[in-house]
Amino acid sequence: MRIFDFVPIRSIMTLKEINISYKEYGGIGELPEEDKELALAAVKATESSYSPYSGFRVGAALRLSTGEIIRGSNQENIAYPSGLCAERTAMFYASAAYPDADITAIAIAASQKGEICEKPATPCGACRQVMAEYQTKTGQNMKIILTGTRQVMVFEKVDDILPFLFDSLK
Repeated sequence: MRIFDFVPIRSIMTLKEINISYKEYGGIGELPEEDKELALAAVKATESSYSPYSGFRVGAALRLSTGEIIRGSNQENIAYPSGLCAERTAMFYASAAYPDADITAIAIAASQKGEICEKPATPCGACRQVMAEYQTKTGQNMKIILTGTRQVMVFEKVDDILPFLFDSLK
């Protein structure tokens, strides 16, 4: 079959929209207790960051289906591609140490110059895709809490921060 055999005789363009819903809070103190606990664990996780090159300390905290909270932080390396983000550090550790537990939520916080950032840091594309993998693996939504001192954003599922997640190999 030739590639032009797939071209329709008449092409019709359709405009589509993506709507993303999330909750926004004015700070960690406004969160429901369970989310506040996870956000504070992410803030605490920034303290173990190894980030001598960027000075941008990121912490992630996961809630597992067992109720356990797992923390991770970004780990830099002088050869930049050799480091790893806080989110993936936490998720990979959780998967290795607790293979039968599902990740139900993740909170992320960042700091610079010893101060938690006012606005939340958002996960990179690679971290979003790893979140999508674990969400798909469990078949359950993974809540995402992006934490800042003046703004906290809560998303109910990974699809809301990665609407076109890669899942073509299924």
